[in-house]
Amino acid sequence: MKRVKGREINRMYGLLEGYFGDPGWWPADSDFEVIVGAVLTQNTAWSNVATAIKRLKEEGMMDPLKIGSEKISRLSRIIRSSGYHRVKSARLKEVCKFLIDECGGDLKKMRREDTRQLRGKLLSVKGIGPETADCMLVYAFRRPVFVVDTYTRRVFSRHALIRPDMTYDKIQSLVHEDFPGDVRSLN
Repeated sequence: MKRVKGREINRMYGLLEGYFGDPGWWPADSDFEVIVGAVLTQNTAWSNVATAIKRLKEEGMMDPLKIGSEKISRLSRIIRSSGYHRVKSARLKEVCKFLIDECGGDLKKMRREDTRQLRGKLLSVKGIGPETADCMLVYAFRRPVFVVDTYTRRVFSRHALIRPDMTYDKIQSLVHEDFPGDVRSLN
């Protein structure tokens, strides 16, 4: 049964890629911007996140040291368009503290880490769940990791590839079993 699902996922991917092409996702000027976007996009439309990122850039804040040292009240005002701005300000500061503690803010240093180990570290940051951690892994750290999002669940459920109550990790494992394990495809 799993092989049938794997072939179906590959077939669906081929059809979607043939129709839409490469969407060029994730739009960002830097890997750090991807990480910021992954935090800000939680429960928010991308257009609102883009506005918040633009504001961070205008304020010269697209840097882990600057965000990490900024007051939450000011940071919150800057990213207000992203929704839940007070919570997300605290989460951004937590992520920046993690990046500074782990690698001095130099993401290239973190690329040497094993994917599972790095994922575990990302998940240990308050406010970072599996979907956000996996977005960071595939888009910022270029790791072959499949991100299970709302759309994945919806499409896979409608095509009877998963049960609606299936866990994030089980859905991700299903895709990883039979899908090409390269970053471009998983992106």
